[in-house]
Amino acid sequence: MELTAIPDIPLSSGAEIPQLGYGVWQIPDDEAEQAVTRAIEVGYRSIDTAMVYGNEAGVGRAVRASDVPRDELFVTTKIWNTDQGADTTRPAFERSLGLLGLDYVDLYLIHWPAAQNDRYLDTWRVMEQLVEEGLVRSIGVSNFEVPHLERLLAECDVPPALNQVELHPYLHQRTLRAFHAQQEIVTEAWSPLGQAAVLDDPTLAGIAAKHGVSAAQVTLRWHLQLGIVAIPKSANPGRIAENIDLFGFELDAEDLAAIDTLDREERVGSHPDDVS
Repeated sequence: MELTAIPDIPLSSGAEIPQLGYGVWQIPDDEAEQAVTRAIEVGYRSIDTAMVYGNEAGVGRAVRASDVPRDELFVTTKIWNTDQGADTTRPAFERSLGLLGLDYVDLYLIHWPAAQNDRYLDTWRVMEQLVEEGLVRSIGVSNFEVPHLERLLAECDVPPALNQVELHPYLHQRTLRAFHAQQEIVTEAWSPLGQAAVLDDPTLAGIAAKHGVSAAQVTLRWHLQLGIVAIPKSANPGRIAENIDLFGFELDAEDLAAIDTLDREERVGSHPDDVS
C-alpha cells in the first residue's frame, strides 16, 4: 500500500510536527495498541495522547513495536490539571514517560490552564528543564486562551511551540489563531470534526458531493488548507484510513467561503475558564 506523505509544520523549537495526526481520546488502553498500530500502518506519524486518557501504555506498546523508526514518529502527551505544580510536574512527566516506555516525548503539553489553581507558570518552568535535559523535544499548551498565553509569554524562557484547542467549522477560533500567528505559535485542533457534530451539516455535505469525498474529509482538508494541525480520532479502521486520504482533492475559494459562514462560536467541549 502506498502511504500518504503528510506535510510537516515547523515549530518554534526547531522541530517539525506532521500536520495531520492521530488522536486517541476515549480509546481504552487495551484497544489503543491496535488502533495506533493501524494508524501507523496507513501513514500517520503523529500520535496524540494524555495522562488523563489512561492509554499511554497502549500507545507506547504500538510505538515501540512499530517498524517505523522512533525518530520518524511524533509522540505528544499532556500533564493533567491535578498534577500541575513545581513539585508535581516532574513526577507526572516521569510517570507518563514510564507508561509510554520511551526515552523522550516529542511534545509535552499543559492540558488545561486550570487558571483557578494558578500553577501553570510553575509547571512551565519544570517543562523548560525537561527540554534542557533532552527528555522533551518541544513544549506547548492546550486550551489556553489569549490572556493565559500573554501571561505565560511574559514569564517564560521557552515560548510555547503549539496550542491545542477545540477548533472545527462551528468554532473557528479566529481571535486565538490571529494571536498564535503573531507569536509564532502553531494552532492544533482537537475534535476537528466537532465530535461528529458537523458531519451532517448540509453545506459540508454539498461540498463533499462536489468533490466525491466525505464531509469528514472536507472538514479535515479545510483545517489543512488553513495551516492548522488536526488530530482526528477514530477507532474504526476504515475511518482511520479515510481521515488521512485528504491529498487527492483541494477546496476552492467558493468552498472555503461557504465554510467560513458556518462559524457559530459553538463548542462541543468545555470552555477553558470552566475547567479546574
